[in-house]
Amino acid sequence: MTTHETPGAAPSQAPAQAQDEQQRELHRLGYQQELKRSLGLKDLLVYGLVFMVPTAPFAIYGSVFNFSKGMVALTYAIGCIAMIFTAFSYREMSRAVPLAGSVYSYAGRGVGAPFGFLAGWGVLLDYLLIPTLLYVTGAAALHAIVPGVPQWLWVVVFVAVNTGVNLAGVELFAWATRLFLIGESLVLLLFLVLGVVAVSHGVNGAHFSWDPLFNPEHFHVGMVFGALSVAALSFLGFDAISTLSEEVKGGPKLVGRATMLSLVMVGSLFVVQTFLSGLLLPGKTHFSGDTATNEAFYTVADLVGGGWFKAVVALTVALSAALANSLAAQGATSRLLYSMARDRQLPKFLAHVHPVRKVPQRAVILVGGISVILGVFFVGQIGLLSSMVNFGALFSFLLLHISVVSYYLVKKRQRTFGMHLVVPLIGFAVIAYVLYNADAKAQIAGGIWIVIGLAVIAVRRATGRPITLTQPE
Repeated sequence: MTTHETPGAAPSQAPAQAQDEQQRELHRLGYQQELKRSLGLKDLLVYGLVFMVPTAPFAIYGSVFNFSKGMVALTYAIGCIAMIFTAFSYREMSRAVPLAGSVYSYAGRGVGAPFGFLAGWGVLLDYLLIPTLLYVTGAAALHAIVPGVPQWLWVVVFVAVNTGVNLAGVELFAWATRLFLIGESLVLLLFLVLGVVAVSHGVNGAHFSWDPLFNPEHFHVGMVFGALSVAALSFLGFDAISTLSEEVKGGPKLVGRATMLSLVMVGSLFVVQTFLSGLLLPGKTHFSGDTATNEAFYTVADLVGGGWFKAVVALTVALSAALANSLAAQGATSRLLYSMARDRQLPKFLAHVHPVRKVPQRAVILVGGISVILGVFFVGQIGLLSSMVNFGALFSFLLLHISVVSYYLVKKRQRTFGMHLVVPLIGFAVIAYVLYNADAKAQIAGGIWIVIGLAVIAVRRATGRPITLTQPE
């Protein structure tokens, strides 16, 4: 693209000009620049990948294997395609509303302030419970390796480390997520190399086949739609990239670009690793018993590398959940709290930004405190937490799709029906189906949480304090 520069202007002025433009856009929306802008596309990609965890199939491989009759790779491919429609909606709204509040800001600006509050309230349930679930999962995994250390102590240690990194500033936060991603990627690469060697040597009767991706003997259309209720949940996390919108240098388009790229990249990794795993289990369509199901991927790891590699994979699952993924989750949650508090939807003290490190300090500390309390309380109750953790995010996705239609077609009066009507409608239908098939406990707990949010809106309206947003200039 050709640019017209002032004679004698140095190329280094371009980044400064871009940041000035971003600050003017923020000011136009009614806010001041408080957080530090230092993140680029690479940082956002790393953050998104760490949040979604490239090795996520390691932990739930057996459950997905049983559900899909061995076609785990197909399940993840379907999930990735299904979630792309939601990623498109995030991309469109992140360009129009480059604020840290993510779907809270998008729904508030796209439809109305009460709608935005409800979207933020919904995703807050997910964001508050995700770190807790990850800490509890990591503590359980390490307890199996070091049984002498109580699980609650692991939770406290994990929370302390991640809170310290988040408080230190966005640069250390970005560096830490990059380090964790490198570690996970090395383990995944080692698995892929060892797996290819094992298949080429026919370990456990392995041979090349398309069965892990499509097995006509067991495939049926109902399984495809049912797979969405499993696979779509594995991709939650790409949406959190938008919470860093006010810490990005280079323009709002980077957020949308990173959202799409991270989803496609992690989806591709999921398909490749599960396809290779399926080749090492020829003819198998089910794991019998909870133990065999929970340890399914560790069984595959033992086939390709022996006991030492099985231990490495187990440790990777523990640390990627309890440190890497939860570090990103705590960062996203604190930014959401900061954004809602800035608009006086939550207590104002949560909008405090550290004068030097430029991070939402009190919000970070609060998330850490909540994680300690809930983590210690829910130690050993992974199943209960898992059933509750996804409802909020999926509910907020529904409101996101509505916001795209409202903002572009109603408020802006555009006639871009393909991207701003058809795509959101498909995304809405997919998410609605996943919510309809969600666990009953998740539906009950999530429904109660949403009712509480509605009650807050009603009480504030009745007491003369209606939900409002900072007004743009």
